[in-house]
Amino acid sequence: MKKKICVFISNRANYSSIKSVLIEIKKNKKINLQLIVGSGAILEKYGNVSNIIKNDGFKIDSDISVMIEGSTPETMSKSTGLSIIELSVVLKNLKPDLNIVIGDRYENFSFAVASAFLNIPIAHTMGGEISGTIDESIRHAITKFSHLHFTASKDAYKRVIKLGEVPRNVFLVGCPRIDLVKKVISSKKKINFNQILKEGVGDKIDLNQPFLMLSQHPVTTEFFSARKQIKETLLAIKKINLPTIVFWPNPDAGSDEISKELRKWREFGQANKMYFVKNIVTEDYIRLMNKTSCLIGNSSSGIRESAFIGTPVVNIGTRQNNRTSANNVINSSNNFNQIYLSIKKQLKEIKYKKKYIYGDGNASKKIISHILSALSEKINIQKKITY
Repeated sequence: MKKKICVFISNRANYSSIKSVLIEIKKNKKINLQLIVGSGAILEKYGNVSNIIKNDGFKIDSDISVMIEGSTPETMSKSTGLSIIELSVVLKNLKPDLNIVIGDRYENFSFAVASAFLNIPIAHTMGGEISGTIDESIRHAITKFSHLHFTASKDAYKRVIKLGEVPRNVFLVGCPRIDLVKKVISSKKKINFNQILKEGVGDKIDLNQPFLMLSQHPVTTEFFSARKQIKETLLAIKKINLPTIVFWPNPDAGSDEISKELRKWREFGQANKMYFVKNIVTEDYIRLMNKTSCLIGNSSSGIRESAFIGTPVVNIGTRQNNRTSANNVINSSNNFNQIYLSIKKQLKEIKYKKKYIYGDGNASKKIISHILSALSEKINIQKKITY
């Protein structure tokens, strides 16, 4: 009898973080994939990644509307509570044999809590890492709810064990996102880059010429400064005067303030050479990272995927604090002049040497192999601390 494995997709980054695993599950005849999609992943405001999921050939078993409007710490807290309620109902009906919880989002914390109370075994990807904001607390909390741990780096592997998890249930597999990166950048397929940016607004960009990418999200512990922080970045990019693809922020506290500043720049004629995008398919984002002169902002893709690709990166602010990174990353404060000088320095680089700090591109197969092995026995859901 097929084992039922359930995954919850809450936003565009979630999907890119687990897509390679979903592909492996779908190919495996021993597993039935159950997919729940909700929160920012079903909202047009954040690019509605559910359409991309369907176009990729995955069946969505349930979608849940759980995001409360407002982009404040209060609405994040309320959305977390509502997510636990809705996910509990869906999981009771789906009755999965195991749930895969992705990374460190507050929506995914809700998935972990609901799963734990329903006595459903939990496999956690990308645990044990260090970063800034509430994400780190959520990440470690999910680790303590989980039974199988699939870490992306050596430091993270050691840290999960230090958190008291049973060593035989902790696996160093690499980051599933790197699997897709490896596949895309090694592909011989010819790409018309100027067909990638179809749905967006702003000045059209010739992607066969040098261009920048900006992906900057709010820092939840600094949400009150989100608008000022993005303004400093935009001023630096304007001074650089290269065409720039600007990605919309994710649905965290402060995202509305970033969105307001982006709209102001666009509507008041300050966004020359800027093209604004809510969402694109993961493979196209990787292709752009492989081609851009510099990725700017505070996205985790500037730490993870960029190391494997060798993309020059300017990482701004505290959102990725202390996360393991390669030498392709220059860290900057939220100061206009420092951001500008950091970008200028990175523009002297064509490409950095590839680093394998987040895996070699084979994480997904390893994850499914370990999960099937665990499911062939009985997973002990009674948690205990080992030191």
